[in-house]
Amino acid sequence: MTAPLLEARGLTMRFGGVTALDALDLVVHEHEILGLLGPNGSGKTTFFNVVTGLYAASGGQVLLDGAEITRQPPQAVYRAGVTRTFQRSRLSLPLTVFDNVAIGQTQHMNPGLVFNLLRRQALRRQVDETIEQVHALLQTFSADMAAKLWQPAGALSMIDRRRVEVCRALVSNPRLVLLDEPSAGMTHDETRELMDDILLVRSRLSPFTIVIIEHEMGVIQRITQRCAVLNYGKKIAEGSFDDITRDPEVQLAYLGQDVAEGAST
Repeated sequence: MTAPLLEARGLTMRFGGVTALDALDLVVHEHEILGLLGPNGSGKTTFFNVVTGLYAASGGQVLLDGAEITRQPPQAVYRAGVTRTFQRSRLSLPLTVFDNVAIGQTQHMNPGLVFNLLRRQALRRQVDETIEQVHALLQTFSADMAAKLWQPAGALSMIDRRRVEVCRALVSNPRLVLLDEPSAGMTHDETRELMDDILLVRSRLSPFTIVIIEHEMGVIQRITQRCAVLNYGKKIAEGSFDDITRDPEVQLAYLGQDVAEGAST
């Protein structure tokens, strides 16, 4: 077994007297799609926030390809190859689709005043390359998405807005993408379509690793190779989708004592 791409060792996150992550151990292997499950408040999004540097861990370690990134700022985690989406849309609706996607690439562009004022030809080349890159990424989703490059994001449907957010996470060619409930606000059919798009794009690009938080169990069953289940910040189960759904502790966490006992009899 090769070394994991991402590893959490004893990862702990406290907010005052509340422990959101409780000595969590978790590994994510390169090129896999891992489903991160658990009831509301179980620590799933907190895990994403700690990994990406939005929260500074109270204890433990986060390793990316063997290098520690614990408590690194979000910019450093991004440069290391980790990107994410958010459950609630983070698009700037008045800006164009291009602008919203290109934001994910700004750390690879030269923001210096001297460069932008005096090296106009180099700046033009940089802008042209970014336009080409964003257009090609949207084209990977669909020709229809690429045709909306200069439309304001606010004019898009919910599923197209989600596509834009995924493209923003992918434009920097990350190694690891964290998807936080990408189906939020969409219908079942839209969710299936978006997941098909993500898998198609993944097959056409380098096979980046995905960790996905999702309440749509059909999505988790269809696209993941492995799942981990959290409850009260602890990992209570790990394995295939079929394995974890048969686990009595998982049933108890999701369904409650009476229903879980009935399901296991």
